[in-house]
Amino acid sequence: MITIPQTSLTVHPLCLGGNVFGWSATEAESFDVLDAYSMHGGNFVDSADVYSEWKDGNEGGESETIIGNWMKKHNNRDSMTIATKVAKLSKRPGLSAKNIVAACNDSLTRLQTDHIDLYYAHEDDAQTPLGESLEAFTKLIQEGKVRYIAASQYSAPRLQEALDVSKENGFAAYVGLQAQYNLMERSEVENELAEVISKNSISVLPFFSLARGFLSGKYRPGVSVDSVRASAVTAYQNEKGWKIIEVLQDISRHHACAPSAVALAWLRAQPTVSVPIASARTMEQLGEIVQGIELNADEVSRLSQISA
Repeated sequence: MITIPQTSLTVHPLCLGGNVFGWSATEAESFDVLDAYSMHGGNFVDSADVYSEWKDGNEGGESETIIGNWMKKHNNRDSMTIATKVAKLSKRPGLSAKNIVAACNDSLTRLQTDHIDLYYAHEDDAQTPLGESLEAFTKLIQEGKVRYIAASQYSAPRLQEALDVSKENGFAAYVGLQAQYNLMERSEVENELAEVISKNSISVLPFFSLARGFLSGKYRPGVSVDSVRASAVTAYQNEKGWKIIEVLQDISRHHACAPSAVALAWLRAQPTVSVPIASARTMEQLGEIVQGIELNADEVSRLSQISA
């Protein structure tokens, strides 16, 4: 288990992404995945109020509702660490104080709980003063509705500004950052954000940890993959991408695990990362990503060099 820096949250080394719940996975399929994750000792699930508004017929909140129904079924809320987000749902946009409070209450209702363990600002809101947003988050913490707050998809300057505003005003501060980080996408975290992360001792909880599924190893040159994300990984299907897949497969054979488990292990080996986030639509996919392996220094270096 891992304790997220600056918190008392002790969580499984894999945060299960809930973005597929209610989208490419039905409630029954989602329950199967959550059951399997729990059986492996998993206790950390990530969602957002906007999941999965983009699917025809959905209105947002479907993922939270499924997670809430699952926890009610098993009466296991106290053993789970639940993260969700505010700002991107079309009917609850932005980070105004009024919207944060309303969105939080909506999420609590859907999750069927009285508190959110880790509440994210899903994206920066340049139209709302940072102080207004952070004060609203602080009041939610004081009321017991939220335990900790974090940021998602903030630029380095805005993240530092938000942390400074919290310090100057005695507001709750972001304890972590969700950012895209994986073997195919390294520059944002390792270049732009690195100094802010290090200076403030916060950690990264990477999303798209498997590069939208590309690093699972299921993609091959000339092979068509049936996935809702297939079109999103075309940019990775080049000489560099195939070389990374080749190395992942070689290391995975040594560890008798899936390539995705190796890709996640590389992320865990990075000093800026606390817990990577990855989703699974099926129990088979869950079985691959939940395999907790540890890479040796040579394996980490080999992946770092080939993906540089």
